[in-house]
Amino acid sequence: MSALLVNVDWYDIGWATMDTLMMLGGSLLFTVLLGLPLGVLLFLTSPRQMFERKVLYQVLSVLVNALRSLPFIILLIVMIPLTLVITGTSLGVAGAIPPLVAGATPFFARLVESALREVDKGIIEATQAMGASTRQIIVHALLPEARPGIIAATTVTAITLVSYTAMAGVVGAGGLGDLAVRFGYQRFQTDVMVVTVVLLLLLVQVLQSLGDRLVLHFSRR
Repeated sequence: MSALLVNVDWYDIGWATMDTLMMLGGSLLFTVLLGLPLGVLLFLTSPRQMFERKVLYQVLSVLVNALRSLPFIILLIVMIPLTLVITGTSLGVAGAIPPLVAGATPFFARLVESALREVDKGIIEATQAMGASTRQIIVHALLPEARPGIIAATTVTAITLVSYTAMAGVVGAGGLGDLAVRFGYQRFQTDVMVVTVVLLLLLVQVLQSLGDRLVLHFSRR
């Protein structure tokens, strides 16, 4: 077995895995913090909802669609000046998180909006009839009822971020993608490429299994 993995440095693999996990954890945290309120705002201001605002909804939709349509590898390059302002570097884990968040937040917000549309309108109307404030309707009715959908959206976004972190390796972000490019592709070390791909596949499987279990758990309540 070791003869087949002669080029694999497990110390480098360990550090690259840690970098990928840090990029994933940091970017997913900020994506949820920014994308959840954006998704709620999109839902509330959309047609036939509580706070229908056609102009605001159209403006938000155009911005979200524009960011979603931009290829992530282009977004990485376009955001370099802004990333330098925010983190002081465009390289490594810190330099990768701003473009990862910018790329994933519109995607997550749309998924949250879709999850909120699945909530029974009768529940919202009943909460309004009881005199609940807007904040109470969102916190105590909308979000709890849409929780399984939001967890599923978070799972899909996390898996998308795994592929984004691999692409970020192309521009020096570190992680398993960086290792695959520098050693697997540029130095033709196929064993390194295979190990990095297997680790990325395992990470996706773990995220999907965890997300499915959480969705099932909260759907039964």
